[in-house]
Amino acid sequence: MSVGQELLDVPLPSMVAKLGLGIADAQRALDDNSIETLKALNDADDVEVITAIQRTITDDGVTYASYTAEMSPLQMGLMPTFYQFSEATIDVKMDIKTTSQTDTSVKVGAEAKAGWGLYSASIRTDVEHNRKFGKEVNGTSHLVTKLVPVPPPERIEPEVYTDDQRTTTDEDGNPTNPTPAGEEQDDGNDS
Repeated sequence: MSVGQELLDVPLPSMVAKLGLGIADAQRALDDNSIETLKALNDADDVEVITAIQRTITDDGVTYASYTAEMSPLQMGLMPTFYQFSEATIDVKMDIKTTSQTDTSVKVGAEAKAGWGLYSASIRTDVEHNRKFGKEVNGTSHLVTKLVPVPPPERIEPEVYTDDQRTTTDEDGNPTNPTPAGEEQDDGNDS
């Protein structure tokens, strides 16, 4: 088999497919874990939390008052951590070594005899031919993934609405309400 064929036989498509499926399975497990954490935070007992501390300074000194409220862990801002795979790398390295060795040896011997009317001769030849082939293939693969935390999905973070129903009075003692943000106050002129 040629070196080029060895390189073509590397199961790179299979490795990429297995890496992708492995990441998908791992991502699903991470998401499931974050959802289970979210459920546990939602089902946790409310905790009394100090929401404000008021410091009052008078001529007689400084006094403090605290205000508390019962809140769930989600209301306090505890959110599960979500992760995602941001990068995956496959490095494949192959070392292919082929060797070929040929040894040939030839031994030639000659012998001749002469006598009274008889003559004999012989030639002896020994040929030895050896051919050796060797092949060595080494391969390594290195898979690297990078996991990063990401903010929780926007839909699970509670949206906070403020309904300000305080009544204020003008200089004449008439009640007025503050103008909501983004709205202009009507001064009564239609010009």
